[in-house]
Amino acid sequence: MARAIWEGAVLAESDEGVIVEGNYYFPVESLNHQHFEKSTATSICPWKGTAHYYDVAVDGKRNPDAAWYYPDPKPAAEEIGGKVAFWRGVIVER
Repeated sequence: MARAIWEGAVLAESDEGVIVEGNYYFPVESLNHQHFEKSTATSICPWKGTAHYYDVAVDGKRNPDAAWYYPDPKPAAEEIGGKVAFWRGVIVER
């Protein structure tokens, strides 16, 4: 079971994610949604598409753009559609 943890809070937990480029993508259904707020940030990956971000918030602390997802991934990356990955200090245990 993979878990994403930040500031002692479990942000996501699942054994049905996928690993792409070393990042574990959690199904959106596995997120503890109270810790996520949509960000306005985006970035572009040539083969995955446009990434959108979430800020992560735990006990009044904010980690901006610490989670990302591809709402409309390109065909080569369709396996990460509906999934979320983490960085910026979020620990992913596998």
